[in-house]
Amino acid sequence: MSDIPSIAVTDLPDDAVLVDVREPDEWAAGHAPGAVHLPLGDLPARIDELPETQTSLPVVCRSGGRSGRAVQWLVQQGFDVVNVDGGMQAWNRAGKSMVGGPEGQDPTVA
Repeated sequence: MSDIPSIAVTDLPDDAVLVDVREPDEWAAGHAPGAVHLPLGDLPARIDELPETQTSLPVVCRSGGRSGRAVQWLVQQGFDVVNVDGGMQAWNRAGKSMVGGPEGQDPTVA
């Protein structure tokens, strides 16, 4: 996967606009505040929902595998995207802001 463009979590602001390709239950458990939810399986049909950014668009999943596949595919479609190294697990470990989670509980990475 070394040919996939990537970015470290520490190089992203807490409020970064990014695409989260995890499943709905993972998204509901907790996600980055600036994330747009486009599950990997829905991506081809919803490609027009990708947010426009001035820089490479970060794509994230739980650990980096699914988002790596998404980035690979999106690059082939001509999009300027990067994989978030370590995914939401790395985001959480870095102490970055998260929203979501069950009522009354802190967001987590599912």
